[in-house]
Amino acid sequence: MPDYKAPLRDTRFLIDDVFDFHASYAALGASDATPDMVAAILEEGAKFCEQVLAPLNRSGDEQECQFNNGEVTTPKGFKEAFAQYVDGGWNGLAADPAYGGQGLPHSLGLLISEMVGASNTSWGMYPGLTHGAMSAIHAHGSETQKQTYLTPLTEGRWTGTMCLTEAHCGTDLGLIKTRAVPQADGSYAISGSKIFISAGDHDMSENIVHLVLAKLPDAPAGTKGISLFIVPKFLPNAEGHAGARNAVSCGSIEHKMGIKASATCVINFDSASGYLIGEANKGLNCMFTMMNHARLGTGMQGLCLGEASFQGALKYANERLQMRALSGPKAPEKAADPIIVHPDVRRMLLTMKAFNEGNRALAYFTAQLLDQAHRSDSAEQRDEAENLLAFLTPICKAFMTETGLEVTNQGMQVLGGHGYIREWGMEQLVRDCRIALIYEGTNGIQALDLLGRKVLGSQGKLLRGFSKIVHKFCEAQVEHPQLKEHVAQLAVLNKQWGELTQKIGMAALQNPDEVGAASMDYLMYSGYVTLAYFWLRMAVVAQQQLEAGAGEAAFYQAKLATCAFYFKRLLPRTAAHLAAAEAGSECMMSLPAEHFGL
Repeated sequence: MPDYKAPLRDTRFLIDDVFDFHASYAALGASDATPDMVAAILEEGAKFCEQVLAPLNRSGDEQECQFNNGEVTTPKGFKEAFAQYVDGGWNGLAADPAYGGQGLPHSLGLLISEMVGASNTSWGMYPGLTHGAMSAIHAHGSETQKQTYLTPLTEGRWTGTMCLTEAHCGTDLGLIKTRAVPQADGSYAISGSKIFISAGDHDMSENIVHLVLAKLPDAPAGTKGISLFIVPKFLPNAEGHAGARNAVSCGSIEHKMGIKASATCVINFDSASGYLIGEANKGLNCMFTMMNHARLGTGMQGLCLGEASFQGALKYANERLQMRALSGPKAPEKAADPIIVHPDVRRMLLTMKAFNEGNRALAYFTAQLLDQAHRSDSAEQRDEAENLLAFLTPICKAFMTETGLEVTNQGMQVLGGHGYIREWGMEQLVRDCRIALIYEGTNGIQALDLLGRKVLGSQGKLLRGFSKIVHKFCEAQVEHPQLKEHVAQLAVLNKQWGELTQKIGMAALQNPDEVGAASMDYLMYSGYVTLAYFWLRMAVVAQQQLEAGAGEAAFYQAKLATCAFYFKRLLPRTAAHLAAAEAGSECMMSLPAEHFGL
């Protein structure tokens, strides 16, 4: 298994030099998040992930979760690692102090989540789902519900899930059959079965709090009739601890391609006691708080697994000897040259590096927006942050996971045959990453959300909010001595982005299928342009640091070289996505379903 090392130098470059998190924290009143405090948290978080979680990654994959007599057991060491995580205060890092949290910015919690996911994605699912449940209860729960559930969730004594999917329906939640019948005491009897529930049952906490979508007896049809309920595995007692067992059970766990140490459960509710969150029939609005949290976290998984894969591939490429460089021996004292000298290996490594570091910049930018949306005193700044988050969330989820899978595949390829062998750990990263393109809304659904709901649905407002940022940046850097060629390239694509949107929108007025036909290519085009913007932001700062003699010249030169690779070798992919998005729906929809084959 590749040895994981937290990329703290790259993290510091982004939060200190590119995005200036510290000035943002000060402006938002996050006085506890001083530079020294942030540095200490990152250092300690890195130690925990490198020394505790990473060593459990391969063993967890091999042992998997076990299901016996209705109970789920996590792999050896998982429970103990979670206890260390809780004792270290990591679970409540960004949680509300009113319920035992430390109240630090959400962005700081996301930086720790990145290291957790890169060191052990399966393990990270357990606290990750809990943070989403805490967000939903905090945003929509009654004061009694907050008092009852948020403190034990923050403390890590309890964990949380979200229960959406049923066997007969996935994304189309309007078809759910789970029912909630009102009871005399104000609770509801929840009956139904949910599948694919991550962290749905395990042995790491004393209680599990399920957030369950269900329908009331008189609910309207479709998604307008969905309500959200808290359904704990054990009912809270008067002392705030897990009391009597609720009528909630795990029916089975799935045997999966990857993330095998994360329990993916069938959860059955047999007239279980549940408690309504928010208004009746408004459950989907409440659940979106949790789903958007999960979608950003899922996008991060593409980055996390890509980073782990890059570290393994880079180490191997520097050590593996094979053939001589075409331009002559680079290590004449050795029997052959290390494979990093070969152009094709460099193509793979630079592709991995460019996507990882670009995606990290995108993730940190969205993390900063989360802080602004939650903490800013300015309603205008909060609205702007919310609009940018709405636009960028489907790009984060889909583009970062699509490219994350490409990166892990490239990492396996760098190792050749050894990459395909289990003991090297590279194939596990591919398997673990593959689900990220599917869950929390498949990437096709994210593409529809981006183009249909966010862009066209806002009459282009959300796109303009971001493209205006890109436009102003290009105007400011148009004469940059070293980067003006790339700036001009980005400016052309940014303008083309709006033209493509308008063209699809006009076509969709005649045929709604045009949106679905263009959406995935539109999303990928959007992702490549978005990363180009962040790569140029990083390159401008790197050039400034070099000219200022800030030291670590090799680090900044690597940024500039990787930026050039991205613009010359990866950004041209936009041309293919543009052509495909403009091709229309006829070639896709004209073939009758019965003529596909079989």
